[in-house]
Amino acid sequence: MPEQHPEFSIVVPMKNEAENVAHLVAAIEAACEGRDFEAIFVDDGSDDGTAETARALGKDWLRIVQHPRSAGQSAAVHSGVIAARGPVICTMDGDGQNPPDEIPRMVAPLLADNPPGLVAGERQRRQDTWSKRFASRFANGLRGWLLQDGTRDTGCGLKAFRRADFLRLPFFNHMHRFLPALFNAHGLRVQHMPVSHAERHAGRSNYTNFQRALVGIVDLFGVMWVIRRAKRVSPDEIRWPDDAKPS
Repeated sequence: MPEQHPEFSIVVPMKNEAENVAHLVAAIEAACEGRDFEAIFVDDGSDDGTAETARALGKDWLRIVQHPRSAGQSAAVHSGVIAARGPVICTMDGDGQNPPDEIPRMVAPLLADNPPGLVAGERQRRQDTWSKRFASRFANGLRGWLLQDGTRDTGCGLKAFRRADFLRLPFFNHMHRFLPALFNAHGLRVQHMPVSHAERHAGRSNYTNFQRALVGIVDLFGVMWVIRRAKRVSPDEIRWPDDAKPS
């Protein structure tokens, strides 16, 4: 039987989100009804039965990837994209704060003519604590000033891109927070999409503002180094010989 290739794949990194699995699965199914899609939940070393809870739902469009130990959100996204069978990927957080009904809007530009390299969600009316919103605003302002990536909310989990383009980017931990800058640096156009935001459905965040700040400062300077040395032409602009054109 030939391998199936859905129209798009949804990649959801999850760590200790067992309480959110059923809610998220139902919302994805409703949002993507009638579409040819798959979802890949990446269990990043959970100890609360996240993967088992997802498998028990018995959805044929849902596939599970498991890390033996926690490797971080970027590693989870990367594993999910590698496992994906669709040419277009939509990522979202596993805590229920990214409403799945935004998925069709996110993937639509990638399925149209002259697609962008990246569709980056920008959260409207964020349902977070004041301290979290303040920390995010400060971090986005600093990052935007140094990287000049034209993105005011790079931390939004809702993003869409072509699988092949993403896998050409250099992988490093925490890269998911710098995708607009990385796509820009590699000659791929970034389109921003305003998206809604919801309160966390259940459970609590796995990260604190202080943890994000510590890793963010180091990563920021690392990304500046990577961007300065990036290839300045996109694959779509290159005239390839027929036997060398990337798929």
